[in-house]
Parts: sequence; structure tokens; C-alpha cells
Amino acid sequence: MEQHEDARLADILPSDIEPERPSAARVYDYYLGGSHNFAVDRAMAEQAIRILPELPANMRANRAFLRRAVRYMISQGVRQFLDLGSGIPTVGNVHEVALSEASDARVVYVDIDPVAVAHSQSILEPVPAATVVQADITDPTTVLGHARQHLDFSRPVGVLMIALLHFVPESANPGALVARYRDVLAPGSFLGISHGTSDEQGERGPAMEALYSRSANPLVSRDRAAIERLFDGFELVEPGVVFVPLWRPEPGALPAATPPERTATYAGVGRVR
Repeated sequence: MEQHEDARLADILPSDIEPERPSAARVYDYYLGGSHNFAVDRAMAEQAIRILPELPANMRANRAFLRRAVRYMISQGVRQFLDLGSGIPTVGNVHEVALSEASDARVVYVDIDPVAVAHSQSILEPVPAATVVQADITDPTTVLGHARQHLDFSRPVGVLMIALLHFVPESANPGALVARYRDVLAPGSFLGISHGTSDEQGERGPAMEALYSRSANPLVSRDRAAIERLFDGFELVEPGVVFVPLWRPEPGALPAATPPERTATYAGVGRVR
């Protein structure tokens, strides 16, 4: 059955995919219970789950942070979103959340993975308020050139880097990369980041990095201070950079079944003044 599904998926996708090498977007899709992944992605995901059994729940917590961040930005007057490294569509996409809160919202998704882009194009075909671009987020000139065709950067934009920057190595200078996007944003714009960490993870952190080093997207864990530095030039929104379940949980939300630090992911939102 898995072989049949892999063949069906490959048949409808561009010829330049690499089904023999795990992709972060497709592994993430598997964690969330999606079907847009190959056997090699599932095998890697299962290895990761053996290291960090909470991973599927953690990915759901990460998506829940995304939704809360979008709602918060909408409440602050943002109506335009640039979702960088958007991944494979799943329930609670940015456009679904944004349009449910504001009918005039617009969204540009950006991803380099052809599987993510192909499925996004299919889902977004009947949604004129949202579009997807296949591009490398480490090339802001190209990304912003596409985004400007759909978004007005003289007005506030919500930029989302959700589970993205831990795939950007130090050699690519992630702080300078974030600054390239920051510098085009109008006052009242926001940046939302979630980022994997080894803080309080013991041996699990290095084990995850070693596993992802064999994928197309090696993992770079950063500590809280390093993630806070990614917000240089932004005013951090309370409560600052915290483990994902702790960032503005929904009123009345039940406490997490596991301690927040077990998510191994920090999150934060910053505002452009």
C-alpha cells in the first residue's frame, strides 16, 4: 500500500523531487498525520519519534502557536501575511485562520520543496486571497520580488518563520537573513518565529541533530538567547521567547499533558516600531 501511495504521489509531482532523500517538509507532514510523504520520510520520522516520542504532539503544538500568532497579528491590524517555509498544507493553514478573522486578508506562501508547492497550488486554486511561490527563503531578493506582486509592503505585513530557521546553518547567517526581511517591513508589521532547541533536552537534542544531518535539511538547534537575537530590531511581544505552549495560550485552555520544555521548541513574536 505504501509503495502504491508513493507511486501515486510521484506521478502528480514535478520530476525534480528527490523521493530517495528525506525532506523536512514531508517529514513534518508525516508528524501531523498527512499523506504527502514518501517511505524514506516516514522512516526518518519514525526514527525521530523514537528519540523524542512527543514529536507528533509537539508539531501540533507548533501549529497551534502559528494559529494564535496569526490571530494576534490580525487583532493588531495586520491583513497581509508572508509565510516563509510554509511546508505542505494541513488543517489550520494561515489563509484559513486569517480569512476566518478578516475577509480582506491576503497570504503569500513560500517554500522550496516541490511537493509542498504542488499541493499548495492545488489547495489554493479556489482561494484568490492566497498564493504560493516556489523559492529559496535564503534568497530574500527573489522571495520579496514575488511577494510584492501580491502584498503591499508600505502597509503592515505579518512574516512567519515557523519551524524554519533551525534549518538555516550558521554559515548562512540567520540573523542577517531575518534582518533582510525586517528591513522592508512597514511599522506595525510583525515577525513570528518558532525554532527547535536543545535547551533542557539532555542527549535528545544532539541525537536529533545527528539524525537530521542525513536529510536534505540538516537541523541546527539554538538556545533561547540565540533565538532572541533573531528578533534584533523588533520589539518582542509579551511573554517574549518561551516554549511554544506558553506563548499566549487560548483562554481556558487545558494545561499541556507534558511539561512545556518537552516540546523542544521556542516561539516568539516581534513588532516593527
